[in-house]
Amino acid sequence: MENQPEIVEQALEFARETLELALGWLTSPAAWSQFALLVVAFLLALLLTRRMAPALKRVLSPAESSETLLSQTRRFLARFVPLLLPLLAYGLTAVGESIVVSLFDSGAVIAFGKRVFLFLAARILVRQILTDPFLKTLGRYVLIPVAALYALGLLDDVTLALSEMEVSLGNISFSLIALIRGVIAGSLLFWLGSWSTRHSADYIARQEEIRPATRELAIKTVEILVFGAAFLLLMSIMGIDLTTLAVLGGAIGVGLGFGLQKIASNFISGVILLLEGQATVGDYVELDGGEQGKIVKMTARAAVLETFDGRWVVVPNEDFITTRVVNYSDSGSANRYEAPFSVSYDTDINRVPAIVEAAVATHPGVLDLPYPPDCELRAFGESGVEFCVEFWVNGLDDGENKYTSDVLFLIWNALKDNDIEIPYPHRVLEWKAGQGPAAPA
Repeated sequence: MENQPEIVEQALEFARETLELALGWLTSPAAWSQFALLVVAFLLALLLTRRMAPALKRVLSPAESSETLLSQTRRFLARFVPLLLPLLAYGLTAVGESIVVSLFDSGAVIAFGKRVFLFLAARILVRQILTDPFLKTLGRYVLIPVAALYALGLLDDVTLALSEMEVSLGNISFSLIALIRGVIAGSLLFWLGSWSTRHSADYIARQEEIRPATRELAIKTVEILVFGAAFLLLMSIMGIDLTTLAVLGGAIGVGLGFGLQKIASNFISGVILLLEGQATVGDYVELDGGEQGKIVKMTARAAVLETFDGRWVVVPNEDFITTRVVNYSDSGSANRYEAPFSVSYDTDINRVPAIVEAAVATHPGVLDLPYPPDCELRAFGESGVEFCVEFWVNGLDDGENKYTSDVLFLIWNALKDNDIEIPYPHRVLEWKAGQGPAAPA
């Protein structure tokens, strides 16, 4: 077996040591007593689990209709009931370990059994408890292999070997174990950041007493703080001196000054919009460029408008600052609309305003403030007398709301009920003897 590759020699050495350890355990009374203790601890944990698990599930399972914070916490804790068996076995084994060590001055088998119980707990956690796809993948390819190495007693050796391997990127150098630790920690930190910002955003969005613009600003502030803290913590975990990032910061500054100035401008414009609150989520706006719709989302770079025909329009934040913006629904302000109509010249037009105003006022969406419905005489037209009624409503006359259509129906019915005629177009023809009909006058 001489002249073998180094990795083969290491594997053979590890196999020889494992065999010697196994033979030593098989011939040692202390080892057999520890094996017996492991079996007893596992059986006792199994018995306790069968009795305790149903009771825990009943205690931790609230009514399905309950959505309080306490109920959500109980449902979350109930998912960890399957861990009861390996954790009880680990605890009982730890209690027996002190007894065995005092009797035989040895606890290697017990220590190995405890590590195996932890491995089983990690396996149950990944397979039965974790539901998030990212956490499940991380547990399958990171947690379980690490737990297996720890159970076999190889984790320290593998960690030492990886720590001796250096990786250099320019003037930054770190060990391979630091890189692996950084990837794992970075994945967890940024997943935790996304989870926390999502729940924080939901909580802030439910605070209806806060202005919408202030809520959006708070959400963005929390997002920046969480991910900024995650980045700094990750640098600390990887052992990277933040002063070495000065060159990278300078390069980013140059990029912002040249190629990324539009992105920086849109980001700052977004912050100004949130601070001023002149346009926020839920407002219906119209820009100088013709874009119009309801703001359904505001990001660091742009606002997303949803039109009434279902299209989404992405508008850079800078456009809200540098161009004229018409906001139809800022702070729930009312909007004025007009409904034109005409009546016959045979009508007593002095009666029309009172009849129409009373009819329009019956509409549940028409407001009395800032002004009640107002019917005005506009012109004496070719076919009839032209009127227009002005009315105020909360909201837009489009989409779900059909204010003008409803008001016109009310005007039609009111005029009909009062025998007021809505005229047709009139044309006068002149007929002279010996000549054909003259052109229409």
